[in-house]
This record gives sequence, C-alpha cells and structure tokens, in this order.
Amino acid sequence: MDKYTVLLVDDEEEVIHVIMKKINWEGLGFSVVGHANNGVKALELMEEFQPDVVMTDIKMPFMDGMELANRIKAEYPTTKILFFTGFDEFEYAKGAIHLEVEEYILKPVNATELTNVFTELKIKLDREISEKHNKEVLQKYYQESLPLLQANFYSTLIEGNMPEDEIPKYLTNYQISFTGPFYCCLVIHTSSGQVPDDMNYLLLSTSVHKQAEEQLAGKWHAKCFSYLGNIVLLSQLEKETQILELTDDCDRFCKYALNIIGAVVTVGIGPVCDTIPALSQSYSNAREAVQYRVIYGASRAINMQEIVPSEVKESELANDTDLSDLFKMIRLGTEQEVTEAVDSYLKHKAVSNKSLQQHHVDMMELISALYRFAMNNGILNDEFLGDIRKLYSKILDLEPAASRQWLVDISLSFRERMINVRNSSTKSFVSKAKEYVRDNYADEGLSLDSICEVLGVSNSYFSSVFKKETGNSFISYLTDYRMDKASRMLIETNEKSYIIGKDVGYADPNYFSYVFKRRFGMSPSIYRKEHTESEG
Repeated sequence: MDKYTVLLVDDEEEVIHVIMKKINWEGLGFSVVGHANNGVKALELMEEFQPDVVMTDIKMPFMDGMELANRIKAEYPTTKILFFTGFDEFEYAKGAIHLEVEEYILKPVNATELTNVFTELKIKLDREISEKHNKEVLQKYYQESLPLLQANFYSTLIEGNMPEDEIPKYLTNYQISFTGPFYCCLVIHTSSGQVPDDMNYLLLSTSVHKQAEEQLAGKWHAKCFSYLGNIVLLSQLEKETQILELTDDCDRFCKYALNIIGAVVTVGIGPVCDTIPALSQSYSNAREAVQYRVIYGASRAINMQEIVPSEVKESELANDTDLSDLFKMIRLGTEQEVTEAVDSYLKHKAVSNKSLQQHHVDMMELISALYRFAMNNGILNDEFLGDIRKLYSKILDLEPAASRQWLVDISLSFRERMINVRNSSTKSFVSKAKEYVRDNYADEGLSLDSICEVLGVSNSYFSSVFKKETGNSFISYLTDYRMDKASRMLIETNEKSYIIGKDVGYADPNYFSYVFKRRFGMSPSIYRKEHTESEG
C-alpha cells in the first residue's frame, strides 16, 4: 500500500492545524483524510473513510476519546489508535490497556516525537500487509487446507446427499462440533476478473479464505471450506434474529477484503434453518444470492431473504429442473438471455418421435410450472388469473412458432413484473422508515440499529438501499427531519430551546445547539431572533 490514511480528532481546531502543518505526512507514507472536533463526528467520518489510523484527544464534548476508541475497536478492529493528551490524563489513558492503543503522546505535540511515532507505525502496518500478501505463507496455507474427510462431509451435506440418520455418526467420527441450535450457509465468491497485478487468482482466493476463517468463522462458529470455486461457511447461531448481525459482519468483510488485499468479494447468505439437513436448501439459496451481484453490485453481502423474500420457496422447483435455467434468467437475465433460455428449453424438449399425448403432457407440465413460479413470486398475470382450462386449450392448439412466441412473451412479462416487485419492495420499506421517523423522531433512542430492528433488515442492506432511494444516509435524514421540526418550533412557539431540543430527540441541550448550528450556521436563539424579527 502506497499511503495509509489518518483521521485526526480534537475539539481544538488550532491543535489539528498545527499537527497537519508540522508533519511531512506524504514523506512518512500517510495522508490525512479528515478531521473532527468530537467523537460523534469522528464516528461519521469512520464510516465514510475507514482510515488506517485514528489520532484522538481524550477530553472532548459529546463523546470523549476513550469511548470513541472503544467504539472503533468494536466496529473497526484493524484500525490503529493513537492518544495525544494532557499530562493530567496520561496515567488515566495508560490504564486503558484493553484498548490496545498504539501510542500515548503528551501535549503539546512535538514534531520530532510525532514523526518517530508514525515512522514506527508505518513499519508495523507494512509488516502486517506484507504478511497478508506473502506468497510463501499463502502457498503453505493452501497445502494445509481443511482435512479431506471433513471437507468431503461438508460438501456431501450441502448437496443434500447425506442420509439424515448417518449425520450423527459422521459428526462423531470426524470430531466435528456442530450444535447450532440454528444454522445458516454463506457462499463467498471471489472475482477472477478483478485481480491485483502483483498476485494471481489462486493466491488471492487463498488469502480471502484465510481472512474469512480469521474474521468470520471464529465469531460464528462456522465450518469453512472450498467448494466449486467458492468458499462456503456453515455458520451456527444462538438466535434466529442474529442473521441481521451476521449480514452486517459479512458486508464489512467484503469491504475489508477490497481495501486490504484488493479482492472483489461477494457473500451470498441463505436462510436460517434449525436442522443440519436443511443446510442444503440454505446453500442453494446462498449460491443464488451470489448471482444477484449482477443487480445489486459486488463487494457486498446479499441476504436472499432481504432482497426477494418471496422467492425462497423449498418446493418451487421440485419438479421443474428442466425449467430452472429459464426461471433463473427471468430473475436475473436480460431480455435476450430470457429469449435464449426459452429456445434452449424448447430445443431440449423437441424430441422427433414424441407422441401427441407426450406433447400434451409436456405443455401441461410447462403451464403448471409457470403457474407455480408466478404464484410463489407474487407475479401472476391476467392469463394465469383466468380459467386455467382455457389456457391449456389455447396452448395445446398453438403451432411450434406461435407456442415459442407465447413462452417468450410470458417469460418477459414475468421478468418485468419481478423487477417491479423488487423496486416496490425496496421503496416500501424506505417509506416505512420515513413514516417511522415522522412518528418517533422525538425518541432519543431512535437510531440506525433500532429502525433496522423494526424493519427486520440488516444495517448494511438498509443503509445502501435508503441512500440509493433518497440520496442521503438514514442518520442524515433523521437529523435533517429533527432540525426542520426544531426550526419551525423556534419560530412558531415561545418554548425554550432546550425544551425544543428534548422534543425533537436531543436530551443534551449543548449537543442540540451544536447540531442545529452545524445545519443552519447559527445558534437556536439567534435563529429565532432573526426569523421572528423578519416576520414582524
């Protein structure tokens, strides 16, 4: 990595400017990506930039440096933290050994000392990156991949070929601890078309495998193995609702893989199940979720039940294997790909010595399969809503060319309806979020976590969709809504500003004033004075 990024945090603007001017950041291999005057603002910048290093003061308004460091270590564990603080806080800061802070620097900041600190930190960061890219380490790790017997058991399990009554025997013989009580399958796909110049695909995918074991497998008690060119994790959950937290962890992992080792990774997440045999269905859905990267983009986690919950039906294709490619193209393909899938299906069904009776059976099975697909996905159109017997009669009388055109038309109609269903589903929960803000903006505890819990979606998925639909993050939308309410109350009522702040969700009057001034460029009292005088 050419340069590492730094975020500076201090409530004294002068201190930040002195640090920025005193240090030859570029010469040391660093760049300052931003600065904040309190811990709350610093967390916003953390989400935006995910810097390699945070250098923070301890004593600050709204959120001090100790709390900020705790939050950073919990949410961004690879970020390095430096404290610079006054002498009277030095012993207090050094007592926080659990934070694993890199260095404690006494104010006033000395340019020579600071240069030495960042020189040593650059060496440490380079060593960590080098270890991740070390080809000999990766090759050795590749040779020492998961034991063959365990990997064979896992692959047989997810393909649904393991007899249920034999599973306990294999778990015992292969010393596998797999107690649940809930399970979920993840499929991690590493792009072979976007590989850094200094690394081949085999080593890159091995590196992703290693990082997945370190960052995901341990926390989620997951079995990690390679299968059909992807990495598969069979994770264990204590509660079914943990799927939201798991989705967010996977989303952060995708961004980490891109930033640190240059890998474009997509994680497909299948539905939660409460039995080990059901992992085969979870795996099938997780693989399908990965394919949705052509719609939702790569370098992210895709939870199948979040994007198209009505599509996850165990029995949907039970007897429709000949149509599975067509259904897949209806979900994910272009119009041309749908048409090609129709032709491929008809070619497969075109047997020269087929009897008229067999042809009728095939057409009835086709209509039945299309009906099940449309019903399971909520996309029934007028033809299928009418008398099915009339539809059977109509199709049975069509000549080959007309029959093909009918199947093309109905498939393209389903494709269009699925696009509309996805779009309306997305807009629906964005509308619900806005409605929830209108009803609960006065609740001080309203946050990204709480709204996602109400809607039953992960933070990462909700945040990406909300920003795409509104052009703004949820927290910014909530803040703007509260500030607009507060500004009207300042003009229309005689309530004191701290009462108004509490009424719009801010228990701390100082923080309310800070946020208001950041939005309108003036304090609440001045805003009230200017606007009431102008009206008078």
